[in-house]
Amino acid sequence: MSRPGNRRPDTLGAFAVRQLDPAVDAELVHGWVTHPKAAFWLMGDAVLADVEREYRDIAAHPHHDAFIGLHDGEPAFLIERYDPTKVELKGLYEAEPGDIGMHFLVAPTDTPVHGFTRAVITAVMDFLFADPSVRRVVVEPDVTNSAVQALNKAVGFEVLREIAKPEKDALLSACTRAQFEAATGGNDR
Repeated sequence: MSRPGNRRPDTLGAFAVRQLDPAVDAELVHGWVTHPKAAFWLMGDAVLADVEREYRDIAAHPHHDAFIGLHDGEPAFLIERYDPTKVELKGLYEAEPGDIGMHFLVAPTDTPVHGFTRAVITAVMDFLFADPSVRRVVVEPDVTNSAVQALNKAVGFEVLREIAKPEKDALLSACTRAQFEAATGGNDR
């Protein structure tokens, strides 16, 4: 199933999203999450069976799911969407109605394209906000991950505070639909 991502016609091409299939996508995703550039994904030492098991668990979870993002029809990024009141942030923040949690990872490449990662996070946010029940996206990047923090800020995220998670110290950040539209030009995209 393909869903629209970035609505903006742009020189970087078309973005779409499909459900991740652990049996089909595990090898692809394993290469992405174990790459040195994915250090913050915390799966650097994972073997293929670990990745397949992780995404089977996510697929079976009632409050967590994963997607493959496509760029011009080719797999290019990973999205995890979760209910932050049930997964990842349960008990760590003051949830609001319509909150959704998100992780994203751009596939490693030897030929980076200027602006591509920003286009991906914009497509991810478009995908999440395509659900009318979503009012705010929350994220919890590692406090030392300045690259993703800059991307988050560029699409409207506001840092709420630092939180301690079992695996990391994180910057709890949130972005409302209005903040996202103001930061990215709204329907002009």
